[in-house]
Amino acid sequence: MKTNRSIWPWLWLLVSGWLAGCQPHKPAPAGVVEEAARRVLTTHLNAVSNKDLDTLAATLSTAGGMQLILPGQEIIHGVDGFMAFHENWFAQPNWTFETEILQLTVGTELAYAVVQIIYREPERDGQPYFNRMIVSYDLQRLAGQWYVVKDHASSVKKSTD
Repeated sequence: MKTNRSIWPWLWLLVSGWLAGCQPHKPAPAGVVEEAARRVLTTHLNAVSNKDLDTLAATLSTAGGMQLILPGQEIIHGVDGFMAFHENWFAQPNWTFETEILQLTVGTELAYAVVQIIYREPERDGQPYFNRMIVSYDLQRLAGQWYVVKDHASSVKKSTD
């Protein structure tokens, strides 16, 4: 079988021109990606402290993926379930929520954080109430934007212990 070699230079020219037009995706510098994830997590935590449902919703995945895991409860799945839980909780008066990010590890598409949270009520059953928790958060980067996709809380010490 005879091959027409005169087509190869043209084919190479066509492919190399196409490849030259395809610029590889340059990822954002690590510091920029980490700062963006930290900003979303901080916004999320502040939204809870301020009982701000709209800002809280803006930190959640537009794809609807979310898990809320709390002690003694079944997993709450999805953004709608997460928001319904917080709407009910935010309606409760006189509680405060103090946060401290203990660790934040950021990859290119996923991040996780460990946060200490002190939850307080001035009175519960006639006594001041507190709950010191360690909460892990997972964040996912979708289309260049970070979203909180998991909230897993565990109590370390409560005033009722």
